[in-house]
Amino acid sequence: MIEIRAVSHQIAGTPILHDITTRLPEGRLTALIGPNGAGKSTLLRLVGRLEPLQAGRISVAGHDIAATPTDRLAQVMAILGQQTLIASRLRLAELVAFGRWPHHKGRPKAADRAHVDEAIRTFALGPLAHRFMDELSGGQAQRAHIAMAFAQDTEWLLLDEPLNNLDMSHARALMARLRALVDQQGRGVAVVLHEVNYAAAWADHIIALKDGRILAEGAPDAVLTEDLLSRLYDAPIAVGRHQGRPLVLHHA
Repeated sequence: MIEIRAVSHQIAGTPILHDITTRLPEGRLTALIGPNGAGKSTLLRLVGRLEPLQAGRISVAGHDIAATPTDRLAQVMAILGQQTLIASRLRLAELVAFGRWPHHKGRPKAADRAHVDEAIRTFALGPLAHRFMDELSGGQAQRAHIAMAFAQDTEWLLLDEPLNNLDMSHARALMARLRALVDQQGRGVAVVLHEVNYAAAWADHIIALKDGRILAEGAPDAVLTEDLLSRLYDAPIAVGRHQGRPLVLHHA
């Protein structure tokens, strides 16, 4: 479980998050949704310790992120933010292999290489494994970074807008893979999503943020209602049904 208690955050004196208290259930896929500037990415970055915690407390699988050594925390959670700038002369397979560093500390074993190979296969990157990163398309590079986080093999996987640059086929494949991590391996996944229908189709738990506060949280059927989504996005939104799940109609 990820526990977030009384977390507030400011950037250059501007409040971004206001007294956030919530829990992300273990063994579930949690989607963070909301309009631009709602604080979704900031909250995920605080959980992943990519930003220093200013107020409140966060624990991941019982580990207080403010007190747990980095090498131990890296064995519990993997996080992929939106900023993924890397050295241009790095090959894709080398990038994915970085995901194993918290486990082998520079002395990779057969099991580490097996995790890297599995991640490359899982995200259909085999033909690109020896390409330099600056030779890849945006979508290919995005999949490579996700594969690196996947190879880390942690209890929790945190992804900030991982569908950016992915076409429809690869976006669906990624969500299916995240769903399998939850259903087959009992992992916890937290993902920031802009397209709410991916949350509707794949998530167990949804946290809706607006203006740095939690507007609603719960199962997709409880959160993805016409009234709540219309208030969340300040626009009239209709909600239908497809295969037993909400279908958000926001393009009309």
